[in-house]
Amino acid sequence: MSLTRETAWEKLREWTQSEALLRHARGVEIVMRAAARRYGGEDADADVWGLAGLLHDADYEKWPEEHPSHVVAWLREEGEEDLAYAISAHYTRWGNPCRSMMDKALLACDELTGFIGACCLVRPGGIRSLAPKSVKKKLKDLRFAAKVDRSEIQAGIDLLEVDLSDHVAFIIDALRPHAEELGLEGSPPAAS
Repeated sequence: MSLTRETAWEKLREWTQSEALLRHARGVEIVMRAAARRYGGEDADADVWGLAGLLHDADYEKWPEEHPSHVVAWLREEGEEDLAYAISAHYTRWGNPCRSMMDKALLACDELTGFIGACCLVRPGGIRSLAPKSVKKKLKDLRFAAKVDRSEIQAGIDLLEVDLSDHVAFIIDALRPHAEELGLEGSPPAAS
């Protein structure tokens, strides 16, 4: 792989201004690096998996109707076909099947990482007190984080052949050490 994280970060920053989207990209990067160890086997390259997470929505803010065509095209120009394919497969509307464990993990981690972030924002304890049971309960409430595609979460879980509770716990554990950086400390206590 010739693409460096620095170059990927620069491209992400060129196309993305929203701090929330940048935090999401960073969160998925963190989770995907952990997923390489958990789901990728001994030959999985955590740097590559991390870049898939970092760049998966790089063009979303600038070209929402064309996402992810710009980042996929850029990655192909850079000679990063595996990354380009993983990102194209995570956008299920294109119908590209997940072929590798990295493809499957990106699908299973993207929406769920964002959803867990939303759960943290409404909890006084944020991610520090978040448990899989709470996340699963919120997943059933279709009004909560309504834009999160629950069918993509389920498709990723099915492809990885993992238990939802275990996968949620894995993502929480991966994100927890980065709570401050990602803004996952939770909501301020209510004034009395």
